[in-house]
Amino acid sequence: MIVCFDIGGSAIKGAITHSPERIFPLPRRATPLNDFRRFVATLESVLDEAGGLPERVAISITGVIDPQTRRIKCANIPCIDGRELAAELEAALHLPVVIANDADCFALAEAGIGAGRDHRIVFGAILGTGVGGGLVVDGKLINADGGFAGEWGHAPAVASEAGHPPIAIPIFDCGCGQRGCVDTVGGARGLERLHTTVHHKSLSSHEIIEAWQNGDEEAARTIDIFVDLVSSPLALVVNITGATIIPVGGGLSNSEALLAEIDGAARGRILRRFDRPLVVRGECRLEPGLIGAALLGFGGKVA
Repeated sequence: MIVCFDIGGSAIKGAITHSPERIFPLPRRATPLNDFRRFVATLESVLDEAGGLPERVAISITGVIDPQTRRIKCANIPCIDGRELAAELEAALHLPVVIANDADCFALAEAGIGAGRDHRIVFGAILGTGVGGGLVVDGKLINADGGFAGEWGHAPAVASEAGHPPIAIPIFDCGCGQRGCVDTVGGARGLERLHTTVHHKSLSSHEIIEAWQNGDEEAARTIDIFVDLVSSPLALVVNITGATIIPVGGGLSNSEALLAEIDGAARGRILRRFDRPLVVRGECRLEPGLIGAALLGFGGKVA
C-alpha cells in the first residue's frame, strides 16, 4: 500500500492506492500555508485515516524541486518554500517520501493510463490559471530527480505580433521575474489579459470562450490571438522533444474546440507532419495528480 497526496495552495488531497488503477481518495483537508508543523500534522492525519503501514508516501505538489539542493521553490505554500521537503517529511513521518511537481505528475498519469499510453515521448501541457508541463520519455519522468524540464510557460518566448491580421502584443511582466513569458498570455489569466488589452473589456476566460463559441467577433479575435501566441512555443517544444502526443490538463482543456484550434495551429508549425490530432484533451479527468503520485510511488515508471 502507498499513500499518495496531491497538494496545492488551497487543499491537500490524500488517497490509498495499491496500484495506479486502484486509488481510493480520502477526505481533503485545507492546506496550512504558514505553519510547517500544521502542514506535517495534516499529512499525519491522512496517514492515520488510511490505516496500516504504507510502503512509502508519494506526493504531487505545486512548486519545483531543485535537483542539486533538493530544496523546493513553492510560492503558493510559504511554510515549505526553501525546505529540503522530502528529507524533512521522511524524518517527521518515518516513511520513505518521493515528491514531484504537479505538472510532472499529470504528464506521468497521461503517459501511464491516459491519452499518452502507447506513445514513447509524451509532453503533458497544463493550460490552467497559468501554463505548465512535464515530459515523459520511455515511460520515465525526465524530472525524476527534480528539475525544471517541461516549464514551457516560463521563457521570454512570446511573439511581438500575433493574430490575423497581426497586432502588437505588449511585453508583460511575469510572476517568475522574467518578462514576456508564455505564462503571461497563456492559460486563463493570460486569455483574460489579452481580451482586456485588445478590447478594453474585462471578461472571465469562461465568458470569452462561451462568447467565441456563440459567434461573438471580439471574443473570436481574442481567441485567434491567443492561439497564435500559444501554438508557436508549443510547436517548438514538439520540435525539441520529439513528443508524439500532447495531452492537455487544466481548466482551459475543458474546451475541446479551443484545443482543436491550438492543435491545428501547432501541427502547422512543426517539422513532422501528423494526420491525427497531436494536442488532445487529457483523459485522466479525475485526480490526475493522485494518479501521477501513485505512479511515482510505484517506481516512477509506466509500463
